[in-house]
Amino acid sequence: MNTFVLLAAVLSVCAIEVHAKPLKVYILAGQSNMEGPANISTIDYIGDDPVTAPLYKEMVGADGKPLVCDHAWISYLTGANDKNFEISGKLTAGYGTMWGQDPTKPGKCIGPEFTFGICMSKTVKEPFLIIKTAWGGKSLHTDFRSPSAGPYQFNEKLLEDMKKRGDDIEKMKAEKAKASGAFYRMMIEHVKKVLADPKRVCPEYDPKQGYEIAGFVWLQGWNDVVDGQTYPKRDEPGVYDLYSELLAQFIRDVRKDLKVPKMPFVIGVMGISGEKANQSISLFRKAMAAPAAMPEFKGNVIAVETVPFWDAKLGSIDDKRYSLRDVRHYLNEKRKDYPNADGHMTDAQKDEYMKEYEAKLISPEEKALWERGASNAGYHYLGCAKTFARMGKAFAEALYALPAAEQSSHQKPSPR
Repeated sequence: MNTFVLLAAVLSVCAIEVHAKPLKVYILAGQSNMEGPANISTIDYIGDDPVTAPLYKEMVGADGKPLVCDHAWISYLTGANDKNFEISGKLTAGYGTMWGQDPTKPGKCIGPEFTFGICMSKTVKEPFLIIKTAWGGKSLHTDFRSPSAGPYQFNEKLLEDMKKRGDDIEKMKAEKAKASGAFYRMMIEHVKKVLADPKRVCPEYDPKQGYEIAGFVWLQGWNDVVDGQTYPKRDEPGVYDLYSELLAQFIRDVRKDLKVPKMPFVIGVMGISGEKANQSISLFRKAMAAPAAMPEFKGNVIAVETVPFWDAKLGSIDDKRYSLRDVRHYLNEKRKDYPNADGHMTDAQKDEYMKEYEAKLISPEEKALWERGASNAGYHYLGCAKTFARMGKAFAEALYALPAAEQSSHQKPSPR
């Protein structure tokens, strides 16, 4: 072989070795909003707004279909009807909520993971892996409660109410202790399972280079904010201090269990209802964000507000839709000052009344806007892809801006 050709080949191999990097791994976890309730049909709505139109163009290909990311891979553990399953592959749309859908392939919804990966791929040029674990209707006080927090503790008011009802308190304590942390353990077990053999999910993984856990994103909260038993007097300042304590412990424990002491951590602060949120949600937001201000987490934990991503136009329409539900209820209850006060209306007459009432309340333009941009309830950010796309982008940007994780060791797959 020509000497110069041989030398060039050797230098090329050396360059590959020098520039090769460990596989970056990002963990996303939480409840239904991390699952992702935004129907793919609402993605086009993102392109209607000049502010988000550039993001829309990054999410779809030339054919108008959702983009398939070239070097971003995902393993997603979720479940329905108490049965967990994993779906994995190249990142694209469809790794959102899987309720009622085929568990063997991506479905019809997205969460923040899609644009998280798209945004991250701008700065991480080599292959990377997203491990997502999310289940609907799960709390931090019980389901995701981390080991160092111990089992769920019944407060005095709850114990008093249980005594009055004649409940078997010891039995209920035992059941609650068993449930404490069940989904935290599932989350950790799945992350470790994937990292024991990253190539199973990410074919481009190089075992010689290993991997590094580059960050964690947490999006959760609804089941805590509405829990009047765990958090009584939900309109009073300080009522959600327990959530702050549990989230701080969660951060410590997940870092310990994954052996990444300073793992960058993003808290997605609840933005449901936007600027019109009630007192309890407003107080809860402060409690969610609080751990980021703790001295021990300075510089490696950041709280990302999602209020700016709430779609106020759709929210206003949803308020009207909610009032329609009230009107229908009042008709059925024969409420005073309503047409059916004496109970004379037939179901057909009620339907006709509601149709006319809706036409007066919600304009054709508003109805068209709703059908284009929303696909779910308010506590699911209206199932608006525009909202989840902006959240995912913000989470990626925040995470990438934090200092790199200090790995406790050079992470490589465990020998089998």
